[in-house]
Amino acid sequence: MANTAYPIKLKPNPFDQYCISAGFRVGDLVFLSGHVPINQDGLPFEGGFDEQANLTFGNLQRSLEKAGSCMEKIIKVTIYLTDMKSHRPKIIGLRKKWFSPPYPADTLVEVSALGDPTRLIEIEAIALCEGQVDR
Repeated sequence: MANTAYPIKLKPNPFDQYCISAGFRVGDLVFLSGHVPINQDGLPFEGGFDEQANLTFGNLQRSLEKAGSCMEKIIKVTIYLTDMKSHRPKIIGLRKKWFSPPYPADTLVEVSALGDPTRLIEIEAIALCEGQVDR
């Protein structure tokens, strides 16, 4: 039996102008596209790393809630940074702020650039919808 993939529908949808989906719910899982520091209208936020990171995590939270999930149900994240040396130490604090034990599986990657040159961070995630993470 095949699963159906249901797109996450944000209103307003900041992803429309980029021709991508915020993510999809497939069965009991949510697969999120890379989320970045943009406002709800899709406009970039050009502040410092701390502000960009918090806005990005907030955007993840908004998409998860629209899909019927939450931050506590994230099981895997990939975090992309444009400057590992400067920002890696801050990631541990962000993990503690936005996640709870057991922390999600995580891959941290440095890239030379993201989709917009002002972006310093991008995060993609996989989360549960139904059920719970065993704590």
